[in-house]
Amino acid sequence: MLFGPSYVTLRVGFIRIYPLVSVNDSLTTFYLTYPEAAVLPAQMEVRGIIFAVAAAPEIPMPETWMPWVLSSARQPLTDDQVDNLAHHLMLTLRDTLQLMSTGQSCLPPACQWQTSTTARLPLTQWLTGLLKGHQQVEGIWLQAWDKAVAQPAQDSGIKREAPQKRLSRCLKLFSTLADPEGAMHQRSAEQATVLQAQLPRLAEQLPAMLKDYITLAGELAPFLPQQFESYQKTQNN
Repeated sequence: MLFGPSYVTLRVGFIRIYPLVSVNDSLTTFYLTYPEAAVLPAQMEVRGIIFAVAAAPEIPMPETWMPWVLSSARQPLTDDQVDNLAHHLMLTLRDTLQLMSTGQSCLPPACQWQTSTTARLPLTQWLTGLLKGHQQVEGIWLQAWDKAVAQPAQDSGIKREAPQKRLSRCLKLFSTLADPEGAMHQRSAEQATVLQAQLPRLAEQLPAMLKDYITLAGELAPFLPQQFESYQKTQNN
C-alpha cells in the first residue's frame, strides 16, 4: 500500500494547507513533469475523484482517500516519489476546497459538453471520477443522513426536501452526462431519441447540480465530527 498507516505516521505530516496561489496548476504540472504520474488515471478523472472527496459531508483522512485515485496498473515508487505524489494530491484537494469556499465553479474549463464523444472526453473523465469518488464516500453520506434524522433540532434546512431525493437527482444527471450512450441504451428507442435531444439542455444544468451537491453536503456536515478539519488545523499549527 502506498498510503498505509506507516506512511501517514511518517510522511503525511509534512503536507500543509498553504494559502491559495493558483488554481488547477499543481496537478497539471505534476502530470507533465513527474514519472510517478503513471500510477494515476487520467488527470480529469483524478480531479473528479478529489471533487467528490472535497464535497463529502465529512472529508476522509488522506490515508483513506489517496489510494482511491491510484490506477490498477501500478509501478514501484520511491519514498520521495510517494511524498511528491501525496503533496500534489493534497494541493489539488486544497485548491478544490478553496473554489468551493468562494462559490466558484469546480468544473475545469476543459470539461464542456460536446456532441462528439472525443471532444467531450475531459467532461466524461471528470464525471466518471466524481461518480467513483462518490461511491467511495457514500457511507459518509448515509451516516450523515442517519444522524440528521436523529437530531431534528439541529436541522439546517435539509428538511425542505429529502436529502436522498436531492442527491439522487444530482447523481442521475452526473451519470447520464458521464455516459449518455449507456443511458440511452437502457431506454426504449423512442425514449433514447428524446434523451439525445435533451442532452445539451441537461448539460446546462450541470453547474447548478454541482452547486446543490456541494450545498447538500454542507447542510449535512454539522452532524459529523469533521476529523479532517482537526487534522488540517494540527498540521498548520
